[in-house]
Amino acid sequence: MENAKATSAANSKTAKLSFKEKLGYGLGDLGNGFMFDMGQLFLLKFYTDVLGISPAFGGLVFLVSKISDAFVDSSVGAYLDGRTKFGKNGKFRPFIKNGTIPLALMTVITFCAPNVSVNLKIFYAFATYIIWNAMYSVVNIPYGSLAAAMSQDPVERTQLSSFRNAGSVLGMAICGMVVVPLMMMFPTPKIGYPAAIGMMSVLGVICHLLCYKFCKENIIVKPKEGEKIDLGKAYKSLLHNRPLIAILLVFVFSISVQFLKSGVQIYFLQYNLGNPKLLSQLSMVVLVFQLAAIFIAPFLVKKFGKKYVYAIGLSICVVADLCNFFIPTSYSSFVALWCVAQFGLAIGSAVSWAMISDCIEYGEWQSGQRTEGVVYSTASFSRKIAQALAGFIPGVVLTIIGYVPNAQQSAATLVGIRQLMFLYPAILLSVAILCLIFVHNLSDHRYKEILVELGSRKATV
Repeated sequence: MENAKATSAANSKTAKLSFKEKLGYGLGDLGNGFMFDMGQLFLLKFYTDVLGISPAFGGLVFLVSKISDAFVDSSVGAYLDGRTKFGKNGKFRPFIKNGTIPLALMTVITFCAPNVSVNLKIFYAFATYIIWNAMYSVVNIPYGSLAAAMSQDPVERTQLSSFRNAGSVLGMAICGMVVVPLMMMFPTPKIGYPAAIGMMSVLGVICHLLCYKFCKENIIVKPKEGEKIDLGKAYKSLLHNRPLIAILLVFVFSISVQFLKSGVQIYFLQYNLGNPKLLSQLSMVVLVFQLAAIFIAPFLVKKFGKKYVYAIGLSICVVADLCNFFIPTSYSSFVALWCVAQFGLAIGSAVSWAMISDCIEYGEWQSGQRTEGVVYSTASFSRKIAQALAGFIPGVVLTIIGYVPNAQQSAATLVGIRQLMFLYPAILLSVAILCLIFVHNLSDHRYKEILVELGSRKATV
């Protein structure tokens, strides 16, 4: 009888998810994008050109805010894993539902430009972005942990990761296409930015609520009465989780590239190509390539495995970026190579979260503790470090190369912007590829063996 129950539980953990559940999970990251992408695409430009603070201070806001938020992520993850009581709606879903409206309001506040002194503007930028990041953590850490609670099947997890990344790239593309035109409908950017951001945030709330409604937590591990997760042991065990360490390193390098490109592209389009309105057209074209990459990623995973699909995708981006840097700037060559680069990045991103979810079972197999929140918050920690670098580096480099807001840039400044767009990303992604190849050691076949071992352990308890 006990073995029959164990078999039934195992089947429920690897059962096929419905399209509605996968769609709902993808809508969650679409909702994230409608608020999170505002900061990555437009906030540095808003700080320098509307709020009126220097690029260096704008970059410093990103650095300090993201690093401080990385510790907030860890606290949220520890709280999630330390909870012993939660209701019928699950361990993670209620945070998405209850946190989305406060997050939306704070997103709009972050893009307001008060008429105060420069010092107070700098303080306002720091305060609002730090608070915004903390609110985002309360929604995003449970959202990311949710995937591991939906299924343990490797194929289903890859598809969840693909749906998530489809939502992510769709959100980035929609924001890139519509925010600037919406903002320009208003008399001034000072009014246009919060108005446009507010519209996108409403869409974000709707997507989060649909995610809450459509998704289901199929794997709910409740501690026994009186049992508590040993968080010290949980965090210490991460040091022995080699595949997780590898993915954390890859995240730092590859995700910093993604957000660096997102933040710098508007400068490149405005000054190197002479037309910032191209962002809408570019976002639309790139979206097609990104969705195509996400669609084919699960098929590639079946043939090559997640690790090598990730490495192949990043390699495609490196080659395209180097070509874009050395070929003289023209709109047609830039768009073609940019689409190829984004195609490669999207292939890698499509499998990244599935690889993080696999690290949860690997850690459980090693330590005996299942800690979705700790693992995911640690992954989010590395993302925040990457985002901090992606915001800080452009701000500092723009200052060094002599960037002047809303003016004709010097030849040296234009070269510096090209380096930010293409050369630095190629170098960082090359390091990420080396981490995947030489540090990551969890194949899809070994992961399946670990699942069987975990099932055997639980069946004998």
